[in-house]
Amino acid sequence: MITIRFVTSDSAVSFGIRYFSYGFWASHVEAKMPDGSLLGAHLSGGVMARAADYDKGEFSRELYVSLMASDDEADKFHAFLRSQLGRPYDTEAIAAFVARRDWKKTDSWFCSELIAAALCQCGFFPDHLATDLNHVTPRDVLLMLSSRLTIPA
Repeated sequence: MITIRFVTSDSAVSFGIRYFSYGFWASHVEAKMPDGSLLGAHLSGGVMARAADYDKGEFSRELYVSLMASDDEADKFHAFLRSQLGRPYDTEAIAAFVARRDWKKTDSWFCSELIAAALCQCGFFPDHLATDLNHVTPRDVLLMLSSRLTIPA
């Protein structure tokens, strides 16, 4: 099982991400790891695993999406994410809303690019996914997953 968390808040940064990415729901995305921690890319700290309640009360909306995946897919997904720990946040990704850049560049990550790359790495999506795009937003990840969603009751 692969579990991904989508969140948003009422902050100006969250609003800006949703506005410029035509996102109606989420401004941040991260993965729930097997130990219960949340692994994602943040402006403060880059790619880190954080306690499940690290941002309690910070977001106005939260959605956990569970994806049916083979053990091999889930292991590769989580292993890729762990291999990215310590990488810096991709500040160029913000500029990518209006400028061209390679979203798969692995020296730094924007939250949704990290999750999309992990999904490609484990074979959940084809490796050539979105190669013509200059960025991948939380909205893009949610839309890409919509055909394989299993939302817990």
